[in-house]
Amino acid sequence: MKRVLTIASIFLIIGSSAAQEDPAWDFITGDIRLELHPLEEKVSGQVQYQFITGSKTDSVFLDARKMQIGAVRLNGKKAKHSYDGRRLVIRKKLRAGRNYSLAIEYECQPSQALYFLGWKDSIQGNEQIWTQGQGKYNSHWVPSFDLMTEKVTFRTKIAVDRDYEVISNGQLYEIKDDGDMRTWGWEMNQPMSSYLLAFAVGRYDSMHKESESGIPIEMYYYPDDSLRVEPTYRFSREIFDFFEKEIGVPYPWQNYKMVPVRDFLYAGMENAGATLFSDAYLIDSTAFADRNFVNVNAHELAHQWFGNLVTEVDASSHWLHEGFASCYAWLAEKEFLGEDHFYWMLYDKAENLEAQAREGRGEFLLDPKAGSLTFYDKGGLALLMLRELLGEESFRKAISEFLLTFSFKNATVSDFMRLAESSSGRDLNDYRRTWLESTSFPYREVMDHLRRSYRPIDLFMGLRQELTASSAEDESIILRYWDATDSDPFKKRVILSYHRSLSPEFIKTAYETGSLQVRQALSLVPGAFEGDLLPYFESLLHDDSYTTLENALYRVWLHQPDKRIFYLEKVKGIIGFPNKNIRQLWLLLAILTRDYGTAVEKHMYREELFGYTAPQFPMEVRQLAFSLIGEVFPYSRKNLEDLINAAVHPSWQFRQFARNILKEELNEPDRRRRFEQILEALRGEEYEYLKKQLDNQ
Repeated sequence: MKRVLTIASIFLIIGSSAAQEDPAWDFITGDIRLELHPLEEKVSGQVQYQFITGSKTDSVFLDARKMQIGAVRLNGKKAKHSYDGRRLVIRKKLRAGRNYSLAIEYECQPSQALYFLGWKDSIQGNEQIWTQGQGKYNSHWVPSFDLMTEKVTFRTKIAVDRDYEVISNGQLYEIKDDGDMRTWGWEMNQPMSSYLLAFAVGRYDSMHKESESGIPIEMYYYPDDSLRVEPTYRFSREIFDFFEKEIGVPYPWQNYKMVPVRDFLYAGMENAGATLFSDAYLIDSTAFADRNFVNVNAHELAHQWFGNLVTEVDASSHWLHEGFASCYAWLAEKEFLGEDHFYWMLYDKAENLEAQAREGRGEFLLDPKAGSLTFYDKGGLALLMLRELLGEESFRKAISEFLLTFSFKNATVSDFMRLAESSSGRDLNDYRRTWLESTSFPYREVMDHLRRSYRPIDLFMGLRQELTASSAEDESIILRYWDATDSDPFKKRVILSYHRSLSPEFIKTAYETGSLQVRQALSLVPGAFEGDLLPYFESLLHDDSYTTLENALYRVWLHQPDKRIFYLEKVKGIIGFPNKNIRQLWLLLAILTRDYGTAVEKHMYREELFGYTAPQFPMEVRQLAFSLIGEVFPYSRKNLEDLINAAVHPSWQFRQFARNILKEELNEPDRRRRFEQILEALRGEEYEYLKKQLDNQ
């Protein structure tokens, strides 16, 4: 729980000439009180910390970004302090070995880490507030600690309009009403890094379960989404129980909560005891086969041990978070989705990593600036291969010793490797050089392991080799391998890779397998389909797969113009994934189909499709709408206004998507004039961004 200072911090605060561990203070508890003002996007707050001094010091500091600091009191007395908009420094001679109380009052309008959604639109029940501290810093909404090495036991009280629920870390100990406001009190019983602080505000219902070990598991959902609860949270309790057994260390927090939020910056975030995740994973039963929450669910839960219980010292040990969480999530997928899913997933990841290394973009796992593919996929495979090297018993012993030794503390990769060597009696220097310190990817080692472990992968590799070396007819070779396994992912890959070598009769046989994966692959095969293959392709419109249906609808509409009305009627009313993929495609095709619908109906279709770019819709819906409209039509003025709004969205992926479109639009003189007219009506961040783009063009 000691704070480790960076070189920059030391120079800034005490003028030291080298980085070192700071023994001067250790923060123990934090008591946070917030009042949220959504229409102003403002927070009024107080925080009181208890800390201990390890040695004499003349200052103590916290991270606090762009705040209005009010009263600052040390042990109840007004404290001398300085604040530069980034760091709050309390200047006071403090004696060694003493307990101190530090209280801070403040207000802020967070530009990051805390987000207000839906409070200014016209849709009732669309309102949310949520936080995202990792990589964004919770010091934007509470004076705290941007470094991960200060671990604090937090207690949080949050006041908001009483129509909304507040969910946060720990145990709910109090709900108190005061007029139109309601205060929710949550408390932790163990220390954590402050980037793991979180809360969500909105309208929710929940489903309660309990693990075999007695840990409460709360699964939240929107009141209108009760039919999506089971497919969304499928296997949740089972994954929890599996991890406690597989990891060998009890779950470390009082309870576990999963909360969906709109326009989340990532798939999910593993806040201590309270995972927030994108509501794009709130799915129905049909969507489960194509896009489900299982991997994200398992990954964020695994972080409760790997990242939350034991936390990296810095990003050079990020493998301990993302690689470990990825590995355990994959093991859970193997347990509940099967070996076929597990091994082919690993095969695809190995192929991607080998391609990255072959292109000269390989990264080593100890590089703090490595990308997600390295930390998640190479990191996960590295841990799986260590498990294979040590054997399951020695591996579990190493993991257990690591977690117990560093519980509620920080650790490095070297700490883990030292324990792995001592507990297994193995010299792991070769492993470290191969997996942790090299930018290359040990492709052959992984593929040999996969071929030994799972026969369908060995068959596929053998098929590739034989098709390259043999002079025999391709289809005869493929047929022999096809009949040698029941693996659907194997057959899916055969279709996608070698469809040009397959006869119509073979393709018919593939349709008749009834496999969703094989039939989905057939929906992607390029080219027209004629004659007696058409009924087979049309049958894809009946599959329980929104991906297959989207592919099939577009292609039959494109290649069979005489039957367009028939196809549109067949899928009318189907919505699809949370991004409304089927509905939006249907609207576009309905607008473009001659003789389909009246003029009034076509106008309604157009209004609906063009309306999906608006800010009140989730970003996944908006992004698809921008893409579909832009392929065929010029954007309306309202679309362009929505595009500017999207260009300053908190999610960097969606923001970049919108900025790329905006850049293309501004390159056209006629369209540029439209933006110049729009600029006059804009205010705030949207005005500043568009003005800058116009000035730079």
